[in-house]
Amino acid sequence: MESSEKTVSVWEMDAPQPQFAPLAEDLTTEVCVVGAGIAGMSVAYELAKAGRQVVVLDDNAVGGGETGQTTAHLASALDDRYFEIERVHGREAAKLAYQSHQSAIERIGEIAAAEGIDCDYTRLDGYLFLAPEHSEDYLDREREAARRAGFQDVQKLERMPDAPFDTGPCLRFPRQGRFHPLRYLQGLARAIEANGGRIHTGTHVTEVHGGRDAHVRSDGGRTVRAGAIVVATNSPIHERLAIHSKQEPYRTFVIAARVPKGAVHDALYWDTLDPYHYVRLQGAGSGEAHDVLIVGGEDVKTGHADDAPERYARLEAWTRVRFPVEQVERRWSGQVLEPVDLLAFIGRTPLDPQQALQGGGENVYLATGDSGHGMTHGAIAGMLIADLILGRENPWAALYDPGRKSLTAAKEFVRVNLSVARNYGEWLTGAPDEAPNAASIAPGTGKVLRRGGKAVAAYRDAQGRLHERSAVCTHLGCIVHWNSEETSWDCPCHGSRFSPAGEVLNGPASAPLNPADAEETDA
Repeated sequence: MESSEKTVSVWEMDAPQPQFAPLAEDLTTEVCVVGAGIAGMSVAYELAKAGRQVVVLDDNAVGGGETGQTTAHLASALDDRYFEIERVHGREAAKLAYQSHQSAIERIGEIAAAEGIDCDYTRLDGYLFLAPEHSEDYLDREREAARRAGFQDVQKLERMPDAPFDTGPCLRFPRQGRFHPLRYLQGLARAIEANGGRIHTGTHVTEVHGGRDAHVRSDGGRTVRAGAIVVATNSPIHERLAIHSKQEPYRTFVIAARVPKGAVHDALYWDTLDPYHYVRLQGAGSGEAHDVLIVGGEDVKTGHADDAPERYARLEAWTRVRFPVEQVERRWSGQVLEPVDLLAFIGRTPLDPQQALQGGGENVYLATGDSGHGMTHGAIAGMLIADLILGRENPWAALYDPGRKSLTAAKEFVRVNLSVARNYGEWLTGAPDEAPNAASIAPGTGKVLRRGGKAVAAYRDAQGRLHERSAVCTHLGCIVHWNSEETSWDCPCHGSRFSPAGEVLNGPASAPLNPADAEETDA
């Protein structure tokens, strides 16, 4: 890889986020939103505009989680395909899926215009072209299913016009979009505060309780009591298993490459490979002689492979064959959660029997399972969860209900959970990155050690000092694996990620890795 590449997204470099003070006092409010990404901020905005008191909490900056890692496609051309949604959920559900995502694209544009947010919101066409493994019949099936769903003007073309390579047969999806996600969130933050809302970053929520005394508690010992709580943390931190058993975490990889200005047609590009490639353009500014091409793909299940350099290299090779790349400038990865039945989980948190007996949880809402459509799912969550809290009917509520069950997705559900069961087997077989002893761990790397029957996550820093934590994920007890590209400990079961020192980077875990000598009760 070229030395100029940086492992940080173009959004983070271009739009540093405003600072908000950590929570320093106990509060009471009407709605507490946990998570300041696209979903949480969209919910908070819709409720604040409706006159509700809202408090937003996040342990990172606004947009500092997965929203800051997105490629920011705004698409109602769904990557799981309309013919597959028809198969799993039926034709009426496919119609609602189309309506909700198209409404989300339009809602982001409406908000940007109403609030005067300069976020490069642009409407444009999207094109789906074939991978070598698929024939034209694949496109025909998707075109007809999309039309049945209500996307009447989708077209099949012999090739994409003005593309810098021969796409071959493709589908054209009009009225898609793109925008700058962090600038958009900056605008939402201003609007939330202008409507009386409060935002506190640097505040790590460790407990979420629903029911009559609904409240959240931070690791700083502060409590926010609320009539309703919304958990919008990408992967839910308040729910142990029900939702996590219905979705899989994946790392998806992205490069940002310099291309000559005007050399690449401004559109969204997707192929039908599994995992697929997704491409968009971002203008570099009027004074620049180049544009930025953002290309993603090469997904792998979180914690299941430590080969990021090879994945970035394949992504770059694929891009250079098709686009006039001058130089790859940045690279990064993000976490994507794939639901077993293709649709996100947005709505009320499902009650387990214990919660029902205690009267807790019925006023706790969540948004997760975004698949490859985090930006539109975030806007959908804003509209849908706001309606649920405000007592308004919403036509999409049943479609995205987190408590739904799909018999047609049962086989996929079993596959996902058998994979998790195999990861638990590492208690007996050992983790793939285990080292024979601490002396074999090089500076800047981490390995799992076995010591007295315990699994230890051992990291040696650049100065040669060894740092040890328990290798047992604090969510449900899987053995974490080392991610050398991002210097993190990643859980292969449900996607929790921890820093080399054990601090939480991604949920569902909300507690850091335990000391190396701790007793592990969850295991």
